[in-house]
Amino acid sequence: MKAIGRQLRITSKKINLIADLVRNKNGQEALDILKFTPKKGARILRKIVHSAISNAENNFKQEKVSLYIKEIIVTEGSTLKRSVPISRGRMHPILKRMAHVTVLLGVREDAHAETAKKGAVMPADETAPKKTATKKAAPVKKPAAKKGVKTIKA
Repeated sequence: MKAIGRQLRITSKKINLIADLVRNKNGQEALDILKFTPKKGARILRKIVHSAISNAENNFKQEKVSLYIKEIIVTEGSTLKRSVPISRGRMHPILKRMAHVTVLLGVREDAHAETAKKGAVMPADETAPKKTATKKAAPVKKPAAKKGVKTIKA
């Protein structure tokens, strides 16, 4: 289950910074992170992750909650070469770099997610609340009387 974005007009360094935020995250959590990240690369990567999730749901009949981002591969694409004229007939190059992004999704096999999906009842030992050890209160001791001090009872 994957989606590929090719010839994206952003450098691979910039989009790789954003990809580090969402690697190994849950699919929906990754979309939320990308939605509120104020970078151009976040908007681009969000489209690709959304496409990968949609591909998994439509083509492979997977549930959105069980998907996670297994791998994001960011590579360099082709480069548009432009130039700016400077004095004495010379030129300074401008390199407009592009990137390719591949998003691979995986399925998390959680026991709780599967049982909730199937509607099965969990074993009694998992549903019962775990008992915690309780300490018994130690008996309260009266302070010992100091030698040479008389206590007067009223």
